[in-house]
Amino acid sequence: MTDDFSAWIGKQGHLIDVLEPSRSNALLAALGDDTPLAAGDEMPALHHWLYFWNVVPPAGLGTDGHPAKGGFLPPVPLPRRMWAGGRLKFLAPLVLGETVTKTSTILKIEAKSGKSGNLVFVTVQHELAGKAGPAIVEEQDLVYREAAAAGSIPLPASGTPAPEAAWCEDVMPDTTLLFRYSALTMNGHRIHYDRPYAIDEEAYPALVVHGPLMATLLASLATRKLGKPLSSFDFRGQSPAFDSLPLHVCGDPAEDGASLWTEQGGLKRMVANAA
Repeated sequence: MTDDFSAWIGKQGHLIDVLEPSRSNALLAALGDDTPLAAGDEMPALHHWLYFWNVVPPAGLGTDGHPAKGGFLPPVPLPRRMWAGGRLKFLAPLVLGETVTKTSTILKIEAKSGKSGNLVFVTVQHELAGKAGPAIVEEQDLVYREAAAAGSIPLPASGTPAPEAAWCEDVMPDTTLLFRYSALTMNGHRIHYDRPYAIDEEAYPALVVHGPLMATLLASLATRKLGKPLSSFDFRGQSPAFDSLPLHVCGDPAEDGASLWTEQGGLKRMVANAA
């Protein structure tokens, strides 16, 4: 990679949104929880990803369904992009119904070369503040990759035994759940709902489960099992998970919180730590 994206480092964006309870309630219902939340209730962990939509007209979209590169994010010429992981610190609770500001800053852009070819990593920091002041500081790791060869990404094996873990819950990431999460986050990436595109263009064997959806499931498990709001959460995708195969959401207590992971077909798909 010879492209110079240094001009994008330090670039900022600002958004304001109201944390409408209906979006959190819609996600909870999609996951099987029919306990409604109301304005004034604390927003569940990672539900801030349901807000601050980046909605652009059709002319502003790339062929993958994402907003076209070269706006806030640099115009990296590699065709595949994904959210690889992140780190969050929860400084204060956000309350449903309040108005929140989000300031995004590009911290770092790194080009690397590995076994899978050329890669570009973009680290973006998001700072969210409500009426009580700073609430969440988050770093997101985005990765851009070369095109994958057909058949290079295998479909997970079915019928594998459940993982050994202190906590383990099963979720079926069917097409309806993936569609609903895409809609609630205004995520137009076609790998999550357009099966022909996912298979023929990006060489996946099926629809891809959203990384943020898996992270939200893990954060919810940790919050319930630890019995307290989270102060920190970090996660990293190891390999993609796919639709219509059971997804195990697992965790073990750790000295400072919890060690967490999702598993499908006997392989860990995402790993996380919560405190």
